[in-house]
Parts: sequence; structure tokens; C-alpha cells
Amino acid sequence: MKTFVITEPGRTEIVDRSVPDPGPGEVLLRLHTVGFCGSDLNTYRGLNPLVSYPLVPGHEIGASIESLGEGVGDAWRPGQLVLASPYSNCGACAACRAGRNNCCRNNQTFGVQRDGAMSEYFAVHEQRLFTSETLTTHEMALVEPLTVGFHAVDRARVQEADTVAVIGCGAIGLGVIAGAASRGAEVFGIDVDSAKLEVAKACGATHLIDSARESLHDVLQSRTDGEGPSVVIEAVGTPRTFISAVEEVCYAGRVVYIGYAKLPVEYETKYFILKELDIMGSRNATTKDFQAAIAMLETGTFPTERVITETVRLEEAGGRLSAWNENPGSVTRIHVKLS
Repeated sequence: MKTFVITEPGRTEIVDRSVPDPGPGEVLLRLHTVGFCGSDLNTYRGLNPLVSYPLVPGHEIGASIESLGEGVGDAWRPGQLVLASPYSNCGACAACRAGRNNCCRNNQTFGVQRDGAMSEYFAVHEQRLFTSETLTTHEMALVEPLTVGFHAVDRARVQEADTVAVIGCGAIGLGVIAGAASRGAEVFGIDVDSAKLEVAKACGATHLIDSARESLHDVLQSRTDGEGPSVVIEAVGTPRTFISAVEEVCYAGRVVYIGYAKLPVEYETKYFILKELDIMGSRNATTKDFQAAIAMLETGTFPTERVITETVRLEEAGGRLSAWNENPGSVTRIHVKLS
């Protein structure tokens, strides 16, 4: 089978590998659509500290079941369209014991700590599978990145009465916006790219703020009666946006961080105490988040065609990854069509 491999930073190959045999409890998937995400770009750049080379990327998938391994349950059948959670959990660490498997200390994500699904076939345990009667494989491949945003919304305990400021309207931020909007919240989409803001509006943002052209603080204050938003979710990963989240959120507010700041962050920590803030991290997603994202996509209201920047063939994937590296702001999502 054809398999896309990042052999070392800046280099990719398409190699032939044997089709895997599904083990007990596993299904063999025939991949139709696999998405490139920001972690794949960082792997290509050599900036992902969790990666060892060579590596097969790919954890955003839309597939069909090719065959079943021994003992697979009756819920699954050949030909069925499915997607999969790419995360693993050990069941023994503190996070797993607390019922928060999504942040398992020993997690190995497809395409990060272990080989992913950018190949014609891929074996996965049935417990990781999800399906839908209505979603296309392109929509299924969008589910996982959306769930990351949905999980942040759940961490923030967003409700209909909340005002939610989302800093960063890339693919993950769009998932936050869609997740918060699906709960009926008033949502502020914040970015420095006007094109991304227009997509954010289509995903459910009720207010748009171009922070390169207007004062983020002044706009948020004017639109929240001088209080600030009740929730700020950061989906960029810079020291400035980390600090802004704490500065802009209201008293007794909630801050959730998804982005990784690449440099140390210096806080005015008095805001932590004066505002009595709930400050939380958000990692990966749970089964509930997958179910919620699938249900939202099934409504048909999400602007799939505007979020997928382009679809390329497997043979074009290396060149497109290289071009994305040269112009990272030009892409929300790239889908690779395998069949």
C-alpha cells in the first residue's frame, strides 16, 4: 500500500508498505480522506518535540471499514463509513484514574508519538471508532480538529448566558466558536486576519474583532458593558495572547488555554487573585466531545467548504506540505484524498 512518510525535517517520501492485518478487536480501514494539521506542519519543520523520524502523519480521518478482526462487535460492518479517535490511554496514570483519559500521561496520538493514518489502509481498535449515517468522509476528517475546540468549550462550562471570546480563528479556534455557538453563547471571534474572521462568522461568531486594526480591550469593554467576557479561550499560543486572556476576562471569569506558548510567559499575577479566575488547560478530546462535534456537523450548518482550504492527491501531499511551510497563514485545513 502507498504510505506518506516524513523521513526527516523538510523531507517526505511515498513508500510501499504491507497492508496490516487487523488484530483481535481491530478493524482494517480503507482511508478516503486524511487531514493535515498544525502538528503535521511542525513535524515537517522539525519543531515537534514529541516526534521521532521517520513518521507517518495523519490523525484526522474519514474512512470505510475494509475488514474485521477477531471478536469485533456487531456494531461494525465492512463498507461502513467511520472516523477514529487518535488518542490512547494507559488506564493507570493519575489522569486515567480521575476519568480524564484525554490527558493521559502516557498518551500516544496517531501521527505524533506513533505512526498515523496517511496511507491507503490502517488498522485501529473498534473502541476508537465513531460513525454517522449522513457525514461525508471530508466531514468526518474535520471531526477530530473540531473536538479539540469542543473540549475547550466543555472545560470552560460554557452556557447560553455566557459571552465567549475566542482568541485565534484557525482550525482549532473555529471548533471553539462552533462549540460555543452550539450552546447558545454570544461569541467573539478574534484574529489579525480578516479572511479568517469571515470564516469565523460563518462558524457562529456573533462579533468579529480584528485585533491588528482595533483595540481588543476597548472593543470587548464596549460590547460587554465594561465587564469583559465571561469566558476567554486562547487558541494561538503566544505570550501576548496568553496574557490578554487573563487581562480581558471578567471578574470571576474562566480562561482556557489550548495553544502552546513557545516562549516563557510573564504574568501580572494579581489578576489571578483579584478576579478569582478559573484558569484551565485543555488537551485533546473525550468521547462526549466527538459525539457533540458529529451531531453539530450532522445539522449541516457548519461551513465545511470554507474550512477546507484545498484537497490534494496523495502524490501531491509532499509538495503541498512544503508550500504550506512557506506560507502558513494561507491554510486552514488541507485534505489528502487517498481513494
